[in-house]
Amino acid sequence: MQDIRERTFNFAVRIVRLCTWLDTQPRISRRLSDQLLRSATSVGANCEEAKAGQSRADFISKYNIALKEARETHYWLRLLVTTDLVPSTRLADLLDEANQIVAILTTIVARSRK
Repeated sequence: MQDIRERTFNFAVRIVRLCTWLDTQPRISRRLSDQLLRSATSVGANCEEAKAGQSRADFISKYNIALKEARETHYWLRLLVTTDLVPSTRLADLLDEANQIVAILTTIVARSRK
């Protein structure tokens, strides 16, 4: 099984590539692309920071932030599909990965709080 830090890094790479493509599309607002890029790259960054957490509370806090950012990323992806700016077939895998990352991070946060 792939480590969550590696998985979120690979997810961010895919989002960077998507946003690079989005920025070339005339119908898509740069603001949408920027929001997606910020939230998606923040997921992995916070997972990396959690690894070096100074305490259990810090570890949980960083993973909780990563979870919030993953949920936000899922929102932006859904928005792109629902507004017909990007075909659902192009984003189906990313939406699925975002859902899986949310589920994994939810579990990490819940188990860490026990």
